[in-house]
Amino acid sequence: MNPKKLDRILAAQAAGGTLPGVVATVATDAGVVYEGACGSADIGAGRPMAIDTVLMIASMTKAITGAAAMQLVEQGKLSLDQPAGEIIPYLGSAKVLDGFDGDAQPVLRASRGVVTLRNLLTHTSGFVYEIWNANQARYLEVTGEPGLGSGLVKSLEMPLAFDPGERWEYGIGIDWAGQLVEAVTGQRLGAYMEERIFGPLGMSSTSFAPKAGNEGRAAAVHARTPDGLVPVAGVMSGPVEFDMGGGGLQSTAGDYLRFTRMMLGGGTLDGRQILRAETVAEMSRNQMGALNCNALRTVNPGLSNDCDFYPGMAQKWGLSFLINSEATPEGRSAGSLAWAGLANSYYWIDPVKRVTGVWVTQLFPFFDGEAMAAFRAFERAVYEELG
Repeated sequence: MNPKKLDRILAAQAAGGTLPGVVATVATDAGVVYEGACGSADIGAGRPMAIDTVLMIASMTKAITGAAAMQLVEQGKLSLDQPAGEIIPYLGSAKVLDGFDGDAQPVLRASRGVVTLRNLLTHTSGFVYEIWNANQARYLEVTGEPGLGSGLVKSLEMPLAFDPGERWEYGIGIDWAGQLVEAVTGQRLGAYMEERIFGPLGMSSTSFAPKAGNEGRAAAVHARTPDGLVPVAGVMSGPVEFDMGGGGLQSTAGDYLRFTRMMLGGGTLDGRQILRAETVAEMSRNQMGALNCNALRTVNPGLSNDCDFYPGMAQKWGLSFLINSEATPEGRSAGSLAWAGLANSYYWIDPVKRVTGVWVTQLFPFFDGEAMAAFRAFERAVYEELG
């Protein structure tokens, strides 16, 4: 692989102020084949982006929480299809939001299904995000209940938007999966991950709370505004009460690549087994049957644009991963795994062509047109280099 060619592509992506800094890294079965960074980690302070810059990876956290939960499935401490309410009572009593009455008050009814770990990991539980669900956003406004951005544990105790198993809709289910991990281990999610995932994989810069020594390496988050790119505060409005398994991790591109390389390696990296090969295979297959992933329609344009990674393609979900059912224009094989983070961070794992990549910037709103074009140009160049 020609690193200079990929360096030029990264540099072009950050040129002209259309993006802040970008960092990217790629690996095959042979190991890491590319690392590069360009642009600014903080355009206000003029700090350059670097390979070891600490980044908000947001929903890229979900795959790691999924792996933690599946370790416990392997151990018999969790089951994919056990009623989750047997472990956390709220998950057995959550009601469905059926709309609003004439006084604009929420109408709630009993659920006609049972929430399971499989539902939570596949976004078929009925738990949703207020960023992409208008009824959920209205519910929070009407009731004054805290949203996820509050960082409060109470923010997880939301009504369901639909009966479990009825459809796919992106949401806080994997935050609840993280709570199941805590319930059966007696550990904070971050402590469990450090012991069972981060430590064994050598992910030394990955954590929920900021690590001592990482402060000077952390990137700022930026927003695209009519006046250009500006540094902004993150999405959390206060201290976080719990380790957010759906989106709370900070990491580096290199650290996260160690996780994706483990998945590419069938659960093992550098002789350290994190998951069994059969578990990785199960996580990597369609877990939603005939259902498809729906496009995300924003109700908060400041945080997200509308999002559909592959319009017209059936898109499936495994146990915490998006799965493309057809080969993509960039070269990604059908059956690859992928997802993203709110500040325009993206990764993919291609088990056919044996390549995985991580591409990160720090920019709101999600699914930014410039960022997506840049990510896809980079991915396309990787596949061209691989031949």
